[in-house]
Amino acid sequence: MESGNNTQISEFLLLGFSEEPELQPFIFGLFLFMYLITVFGNLLIFLAVSSDPKLHTPMYFFLSNLSFVDICFTSTTIPKMLWNIQRQSKHISYAGCISQIHFFLLFAGLDNFLLTVMAYDRYLAICYPLHYTVMMNPWHCGLLVLVSWVMSALNSLLQSLMILRLSFCTGLEIPHFFCELNQVVQCACSDTFLNDIVINFAAAILGGGAFTGIIYSYSKIISCIRRISSTQGKYKAFSTCASHLSVVALFYCTVLSVYLSPASTHSSQSNITASVMYTVVTPMLNPFIYSLRNKDIKRALRRFIGVSSLKMPTYLWLKKCK
Repeated sequence: MESGNNTQISEFLLLGFSEEPELQPFIFGLFLFMYLITVFGNLLIFLAVSSDPKLHTPMYFFLSNLSFVDICFTSTTIPKMLWNIQRQSKHISYAGCISQIHFFLLFAGLDNFLLTVMAYDRYLAICYPLHYTVMMNPWHCGLLVLVSWVMSALNSLLQSLMILRLSFCTGLEIPHFFCELNQVVQCACSDTFLNDIVINFAAAILGGGAFTGIIYSYSKIISCIRRISSTQGKYKAFSTCASHLSVVALFYCTVLSVYLSPASTHSSQSNITASVMYTVVTPMLNPFIYSLRNKDIKRALRRFIGVSSLKMPTYLWLKKCK
């Protein structure tokens, strides 16, 4: 890799978790297992919600979108990491790295916005129950998801274009298991001041705005719950948003630990570990969190799995008869 502008760069090196060869099979098996659980669990939630007419409500509409996005979010990083471990390689092409940055930011942004929309949905359901069905009609729900896609797509496109203007020289080693935006910018040998401004501005407006919206929604929810006279009513109101609150806490705590902690306070290894939490562990746990105490999801899953298991023997019997 010769020094020069970015047109001469052919690849980056993803250093990953460990240089020790004996650990690679363990890392491969662990992340393959987590990836399969993530895809299978979120796919089940998506299919169960889609197939059950009783779950065609705003809350479950947003949940099915979140499940789809979580599958895509995890798929932007883990398959490439597993491929590199299997091939005993650390290389990722320049185009592949830019593409990974683009889609990672796209689906991370969507995760962020959908969690905010879901908090807004719970706020309307608890604080304005009589007007909820009118305010969260199908057109409004679709518009909220569409706006989330547009805003996330614009941000990921802008950040990708900002990377393309940078020049890269030698030493293109990224101490991460994927092309993380800040790490790639730090590899540049040209001036990154404008990139840093755009990254921080986007994080403050999009990330900070979304997080503020969640905090505001839950402050109103808590205020409304406190005004409910019966204990049973308070419990029922809180239980409808407990799962979402758990996911929000898990997602934002790990993201903030990565991007707000001073660089001097932690190593790149701890950075990678924290990144695993919000890129792999959170999407993997989401189906369990949402289905653990949700009777509607449990019923839909049992119904969907039962119907699927009945269809397979029938299909095999008809095929045998033919």
